[in-house]
Amino acid sequence: MGREFWNAVEENPIIAAVKCMDDLEQCCKLEDIRVVFILFGDICSIGDIVKKIKAAGKLAMVHVDLIVGLSPREIAIEYLKNNTDADGIITTKPALIKKAKELSLYTVLRYFLLDSMAYENIFTQQHTVHPDFIEVLPGAMPKVIQKLCSEIKVPVIAGGLIIDKESVMGALSAGATAVSSTNHNVWKL
Repeated sequence: MGREFWNAVEENPIIAAVKCMDDLEQCCKLEDIRVVFILFGDICSIGDIVKKIKAAGKLAMVHVDLIVGLSPREIAIEYLKNNTDADGIITTKPALIKKAKELSLYTVLRYFLLDSMAYENIFTQQHTVHPDFIEVLPGAMPKVIQKLCSEIKVPVIAGGLIIDKESVMGALSAGATAVSSTNHNVWKL
């Protein structure tokens, strides 16, 4: 697992997830935020977005599924590696995780836990895909997170609906290594 990514999450388990330029500006001013999940942008702007995050001394993780103009194929990962200073990727696509690992990028495999079938998918894929972290959404489900953390070896990030100190503490107490949130107040906890 990527030590720098792990160390940054250990230093501060709150990850800023940014969905617009205002979010980006706000999180870059917060010294304690160490990792930023980029949830917006396009093929023309992603390099500059990453550059701002890196200039603020933070790790930049690009959610490749949400970047306009990037295809959901391995070539998109090569593009990010060759044309930005991104530290890693977030995706729901296992094939993109494999490619990113080959290119020595940090990886987060995102799962939407909509039902028990989605939950079981994590176990099926954990033996073929080896992300640095998995992110589960919604993250405000302490019982589910606790069960998941006890059954898999990959560290868990809880994201989605993390809106206050109670939801942060609930996820972390349940065993999540970190939380990601778009909520500016959560970033300041």
